Amino acid sequence: MTNQIRIPAVFMRGGTSKAIIFHGRDLPSDIEEHHRIFLSALGSPDPGKRQLDGMGGGLSSLSKICVIDPPSRPDADVDYTFVQIPVTDGPPDYSSNCGNMSSAIGPFAVEEGLVCPADGAAVVRIHNTNTGKIIESRFEVRGGLPVVTGDFVNPGVAGTGARIRLDFVDPAGAATGRLLPTGKTTDSLDVPGLPAPVEVSLIDATNPVVFLRAEALGLTGYETPDQIETASGIMEALEAIRCAGSIAMGLTNTMEAAHARAGSPKIGMVAAPRDYRSTAGETLRATDFDLAIRMISMGQAHRAVTLTGSMCTAVAASLTGSCVAALARPPQDGILRLGHASGVMPAMADVRHTGDGWQVAHATVFRTARRLMEGSVTVPPRPKADDGTA
Repeated sequence: MTNQIRIPAVFMRGGTSKAIIFHGRDLPSDIEEHHRIFLSALGSPDPGKRQLDGMGGGLSSLSKICVIDPPSRPDADVDYTFVQIPVTDGPPDYSSNCGNMSSAIGPFAVEEGLVCPADGAAVVRIHNTNTGKIIESRFEVRGGLPVVTGDFVNPGVAGTGARIRLDFVDPAGAATGRLLPTGKTTDSLDVPGLPAPVEVSLIDATNPVVFLRAEALGLTGYETPDQIETASGIMEALEAIRCAGSIAMGLTNTMEAAHARAGSPKIGMVAAPRDYRSTAGETLRATDFDLAIRMISMGQAHRAVTLTGSMCTAVAASLTGSCVAALARPPQDGILRLGHASGVMPAMADVRHTGDGWQVAHATVFRTARRLMEGSVTVPPRPKADDGTA
């Protein structure tokens, strides 16, 4: 064990995700060495999908890295870079942000002494380098540290915790530069392998998402993640639609390139409200939520809706003519309640129609976060080259 490299790190839960968080100062300057460290620390690649030789949990939501640096712009307190680590194969993916882990960054910055707010309501301004956008994280501080305990329920997470409010400022065009990359709220995609064109809404807010009606694939929109993943041909069809949407959005030029860019765009299947039973065993009535959604990314169906995906959905629900707006019940007090596999998540979006088109001032969600472990991760030393040099 003594020949392993030790790197200071913190292991945190943010929303329904977990990640290893590094200070950029503790990582080597070589980006390829970053990648080797990230993959090894989480136990990837693992064809068995368990990541037993690392700290990953075999799911995309549990296979994540965050890197924190001093702010590179004057309106931010810290820089935050998100890295999605594939479970089975492929390189680290920097193409999008993780909203769930964004909820951990403000508390992390306070705990690490990077930001020192007075007790009470704290605001940490986070610059996400993946998207170039600012996230305002609001939470309570007591005794110089973030409050952890509280009565806020984060669907998909057992128990309760202290509420964290995340405001994603000016989230439109995070990846493409445009809220509507094609200029339309609805597009018809010709998808290789599918017998007929598929109607989709291609929206880029916080992260780009390809939305489609679940019924377009013969689904109800209330399937569990396991049912989606095991249904014959469904995951293949969803990936083909996602890749075709990536090309239409201008993110990639070919289906092959789109498949390689696994983290973005994500895909969301939507359906009108009806009664259903969550994976936690809770019976939810159609009146408890405004839209059903099942999200897929990194080749997996999410157990809960992704945080950036929920905000993009709230934006899409405000866009007249989108397939999301066509199925969603109008938000009450600006809050859209999303029925996902694990429960109900509220999301908010300030969307306005102006003479120049649609504008999004901010999108808002609420989460909890907690530091789970701190210390060092260990990774094997860099293999020596054939000529005996390091």
